Amino acid sequence: MNHRLHLLADPSPLLEDATLELRVESGRAQPYGVTQCGPLVNFSVPCRRARRMTLRLFAAESGTELLRLELDSLRHRSGDVWHVALGNLRKPVRYSWFIAGQVEAAGPGQPEDPERGVLDPWAVAIVEDPARPGEWHGLFPLPEYTWRNPSPPLRPMDETVIYETHLRGFTADPSSGVTRPGSYAGLVEKIPYLKELGVTAVELLPVMEFDHRDNPRRNPETGEALVNFWGYDPLAFFAPKASYASVGAPLGATVEFRRMVDELHGAGIEVFMDVVFNHTAERDDTRHQYHFRLLDNPVWYMVDRQGVYRDFSGCGNSLNCNHPLVRRYIMDCLRFWVSEMGVDGFRFDLASILGRDSEGRVLDNPPVLEAIAHDPLLSRTKIIAEAWDAAGLYQVGRFPSWGRWAEWNGPFRDTMRRLLRGEAGQVAAAATRLAGSSDLYGSSGRSPLHSINFITAHDGFTLADLVRYEHKHNLPNGEENRDGSNSDYSSNYGEEGPGRDPGREALRMRQQRNALALLFLSQGVPMLLAGDEFGRSQQGNNNAWCQDNRISWLDWTLCDTNADLLEYTRSLIRLRRLHPGLRREGFFRQGPDSDIRWHGVTPEQPDFGPNSHTLAFELRGNGGQGLASADLYIALNFWSAELDFELPRPPGGGAWRELLCTASGEAVIVDPAKAPVVRGTRCRRPSNSILVLASLPEEKPPKENP
Repeated sequence: MNHRLHLLADPSPLLEDATLELRVESGRAQPYGVTQCGPLVNFSVPCRRARRMTLRLFAAESGTELLRLELDSLRHRSGDVWHVALGNLRKPVRYSWFIAGQVEAAGPGQPEDPERGVLDPWAVAIVEDPARPGEWHGLFPLPEYTWRNPSPPLRPMDETVIYETHLRGFTADPSSGVTRPGSYAGLVEKIPYLKELGVTAVELLPVMEFDHRDNPRRNPETGEALVNFWGYDPLAFFAPKASYASVGAPLGATVEFRRMVDELHGAGIEVFMDVVFNHTAERDDTRHQYHFRLLDNPVWYMVDRQGVYRDFSGCGNSLNCNHPLVRRYIMDCLRFWVSEMGVDGFRFDLASILGRDSEGRVLDNPPVLEAIAHDPLLSRTKIIAEAWDAAGLYQVGRFPSWGRWAEWNGPFRDTMRRLLRGEAGQVAAAATRLAGSSDLYGSSGRSPLHSINFITAHDGFTLADLVRYEHKHNLPNGEENRDGSNSDYSSNYGEEGPGRDPGREALRMRQQRNALALLFLSQGVPMLLAGDEFGRSQQGNNNAWCQDNRISWLDWTLCDTNADLLEYTRSLIRLRRLHPGLRREGFFRQGPDSDIRWHGVTPEQPDFGPNSHTLAFELRGNGGQGLASADLYIALNFWSAELDFELPRPPGGGAWRELLCTASGEAVIVDPAKAPVVRGTRCRRPSNSILVLASLPEEKPPKENP
């Protein structure tokens, strides 16, 4: 039989019928992982360096090891792939691989630990070994699920409004009012809120399985044990995070995740995942060895000739993404989340690492990025790059795209923040960002819709903190305030933290409204950080990756406290949805027929100089109905005093009507016919304010019949 079977206990818990014997066949090399092949369960894993492999099976519930199956023959090895098929197995199956015997092609830095179980990298669910904490077993099978909404929303990019949130933090706080807080099911309970807000896609911080307990630090102020809350440390790339399921079972997490996606699709909302293919949770120590490091360290990771990790992630290792096997793994993973789990898009963390070769050199046409761009199964998904890495490679506007890859627009964030706080020399750059960043995307065959615009994201200050703090307050993270960004381009307007001065607090609220207006009035795809719509704070912590508490959780009482801000945000999203001129598919035409006209405080005289703090522009309507047909006039005053803006003549011959002034605190009026008419040719606006006017074309009387 070319294998040896060792029973460690009564094997009946593994069998469908206690009267049957375990059936062992040679199995198949493809596909990798565990799959059902007729009546057999096939196990397959690539490992070029092993002389022998051992498959160990455990009781599904208790984790008690029941048998070991040693494979030492070419019958169970095809090339460098080890495989075996078992029949009469009761499901679910709990399993782990062990590498035994002499090794070949071990490579530099290859750890040797024949007693440590190897987690199947393709496992769809995992559970910790109760006898050996820190070791993990795979679980099979993938539970069945019947989709109620099998057709995804397939939102066009010009309609897309992204809402970035942490799955657990979104509903963990008791104020969320959900019955299953901090879970996939809890997010489902908030779908009516998301629909009313107007977002079209939820972008989830990492939900691939990770060990949230893997943080040795404590809060020095409270003694509270800190965790890995964000999850940018993947352990099992095919498995949804089990602790985010209300049912509390690893395989149940798969069902609950799919139900969440299904319900969001039913509401017309897409699901994007923040994925981390740049590094893993493994480390250069004996505690953090799970799968890749044990299987073939120099294949899966970038290592130098001495076996030392090349670290472009800042997290201890870098995946060797353009190695054929690793590239195949990434593609398998993405296809799985799309085809089996219903995911609509991906944001790739530190995506520039995926553009490096095994030596860390930057490639002109990285194979893995090209494969993702051209894969038929992924052709209708959104793919978004964080186009930089932790080693200084910054590729915003230059990320290899093949016309597919969108990018987090870091310059948009920085320019708008600096404009908001009154820095000189920002108006010219702000005009470029408002118009879709043609300097970044115009020469590469892309469009404004490849620019993911954001002012805040999970790392950095929230929007409320951006106008309250000039310095990070990260002492609770246990790193003596060394962690987190030191250049957030924020302002406290005279007092650090929350204040009681009514004038200062009014200015801070106005600046939040200004930031939201800049986000939703710009060409490109807007991304809103969860909670910014109602003034969420992290108490000045700009790197809350380890805070599973009210620093990171959304405080839903702020929906009432800051109800005006919430309704204002909703109205901005409605304005954007109703006016196609705010979400163009192409860049503005230049010359006399341009769809945009730039002004300053005087028509046709924009001031893009280094001392300017004002800008105005017009956008043409598209000849549709209602707001879509209106011409828009948008004026920005970030000077320290109020100014008079001379208005241009309305192109359609009508009158200018005021839809929005951020100084008023009112929501946007999205029906121009109901908006007040602006009298005269001048409009005085306060400092730190944005004005939006609309002019409907005059209706011409019908011609009389002769």
